[in-house]
Amino acid sequence: MPEISSFYEIKITMDFDEHNPPHFHCEYYGGEALFDIVDGVFMHGRLPTKQSRLVLAWYEIHEEELMDNWDNLPKGNFNKIEPLR
Repeated sequence: MPEISSFYEIKITMDFDEHNPPHFHCEYYGGEALFDIVDGVFMHGRLPTKQSRLVLAWYEIHEEELMDNWDNLPKGNFNKIEPLR
């Protein structure tokens, strides 16, 4: 899975052959969670509360870029997204 972004030890990825609904994966010290791009909500998995909040703050800033990556990833195209600072 290509790494889309990384910040505060949180790795954000998407898979080239993902299934709907549009989502992205987050990894943090062995925990993994999926977040819905359209609604900006946690889908399933496990992340500590603090890291989940950081991911959602990052999502709010980059929602459009995430959707662009979702649409283009099956064609093999994606763009890195700025980390949360």
